[in-house]
Amino acid sequence: MSIEQILRERAGEQCELCGSSDNLTTYAVDGDKDSAKKCVLTCGVCHSQIENPESIEPNHWRCLNDSMWSQVSAVQVIVWRMLNRLRGEGWPQDLLDVLYLDEKIQAWAEACSESDYDSGVKHLDSNGTTLNAGDTVTLTKDLNVKGANFTAKRGTAVRNISLVVDNEAHIEGRVSGQRIVILTKFVKKSG
Repeated sequence: MSIEQILRERAGEQCELCGSSDNLTTYAVDGDKDSAKKCVLTCGVCHSQIENPESIEPNHWRCLNDSMWSQVSAVQVIVWRMLNRLRGEGWPQDLLDVLYLDEKIQAWAEACSESDYDSGVKHLDSNGTTLNAGDTVTLTKDLNVKGANFTAKRGTAVRNISLVVDNEAHIEGRVSGQRIVILTKFVKKSG
């Protein structure tokens, strides 16, 4: 049985990302076409937009709200990468906040994502150490959180940070249950 046949059977003859049955084709995650476990069955629209980031229509990708719950690792990787690519739209961040990937799948998703979605912005902590999405950082100063009426105390660990794609001075993380923007000069990478 060919990989495409395996994928069609696994996906029920529908795009594993948006559910369309039009123009189905195999998309090899990271170019690995040797295993169905590293491929996703996509429609022509999804395939084209994954391959050509400049052609992305953000509203098409609202379908990730459903496909993010897939049990297929390759689908989870593409969902994570697309949500990160679309992060500037606002709504993808909400989905990323509830998306859980086990450690191996998270590492796979991030492995190629830096080069795929690199905007040339490097996030550095107060010591000049490079910060990556998913890192844990510690606050080096008490920070008054505007609009949330609390102070994030020095020494607080902020886990699973997100990088603000177009601003090297900002990261995002959860402190006291609130998602906040934090200046990189007030954190140090935990490690």
